[in-house]
Amino acid sequence: MPADFWGNAIFSVVPTVLFGLLFWFIFRAMIRSDSSERATAAKIEAQERAKRVAARAAAD
Repeated sequence: MPADFWGNAIFSVVPTVLFGLLFWFIFRAMIRSDSSERATAAKIEAQERAKRVAARAAAD
């Protein structure tokens, strides 16, 4: 480790910043995947509802 003040300050701050960025990236990925999964599920559900409505209309 460096003996000067600024070297110690950098070595103290860098790990905290890196772990903070890693934490942020992981949570950002989880939130984005959740929202895209919800959008996909809503799209599939809408398609299934349309099929059900079409089947009922064909039966009538």
